[in-house]
Amino acid sequence: MDRFELLRTELTRRCPGLELREEEPMARHTSFHIGGPARLMALPRTEEEARETLQAAWALEIPPFFLGNGSNLLVADRGYEGFVVKPAGALEEIRALPPERPGEKGRLEAGGAALLSRLSKAALDQGLTGLEFAQGIPGSVGGGVTMNAGAYGGETAQVLLQVTALERDGTQRLLSGADCGLSYRHSRFSEGDLLICRAVFALPEGNREEIAGRMADFAQRRREKQPLEYPSAGSTFKRPQGHFAAALIDQCGLKGRAVGGAQVSEKHAGFLINRGGATCADVLELADQVRQEVLRQTGVELELEIRVLG
Repeated sequence: MDRFELLRTELTRRCPGLELREEEPMARHTSFHIGGPARLMALPRTEEEARETLQAAWALEIPPFFLGNGSNLLVADRGYEGFVVKPAGALEEIRALPPERPGEKGRLEAGGAALLSRLSKAALDQGLTGLEFAQGIPGSVGGGVTMNAGAYGGETAQVLLQVTALERDGTQRLLSGADCGLSYRHSRFSEGDLLICRAVFALPEGNREEIAGRMADFAQRRREKQPLEYPSAGSTFKRPQGHFAAALIDQCGLKGRAVGGAQVSEKHAGFLINRGGATCADVLELADQVRQEVLRQTGVELELEIRVLG
């Protein structure tokens, strides 16, 4: 019996209700719709199931990969010979918290598996402002915190109050927003050794009509400028200091360049899209061509923003 069979047996013993999937196609779990099977996937629905999952995995020295909505992830065509943990169930819940003291900002608590778009809508429903930028971001709260997701001048760091996370041994840790070390597309959680269970956001009260108007404006801008009709992982490259990746790629005449089913979007040069049947190898080869050409023509070196697994 290999370690993964041992892990499955141990998780079944510890958590009889835990959903486990073997050889799960990762293309089903990424916005790119690309990727071979993961050896084993667990979908814990409660913090207790998540705790048992981490304890069992690390006891067998099998590092878990934490998966949110897969919106910033490219998985190898051969798949991932590892253990994927994708929180679900109660870890997707969002609720308003009562103020702890008079005059305190409004607070929303969201499970790590909740979608940022749902969180933004919940803020609107409560008349709270500060999360309008998240309206069209397809990631989860856990992914948004990990990557300090942002758009249109807003970012997670501006509104994050605290995070409840689990360590390798299942110990619960409470981190303040400042403790999370959020910076451009990076945080304390980027190393993958802490599982985000819940996050609390502090938000000022606002005018619902104005909040809804900003959200509608951001949504319209996305529809007009981004290739939402094709699978992708959003912006493929990080923003180089003093430049914009999309502008550099466009300047170098790379819009429309394709490798297999992968293409530099003709609508937004910062997006590499899956026009149909693209493989991980196609995307990586195209990304490499883009990097080399931009470096040759401009002297600027682009860095991938998307994460590659497997």
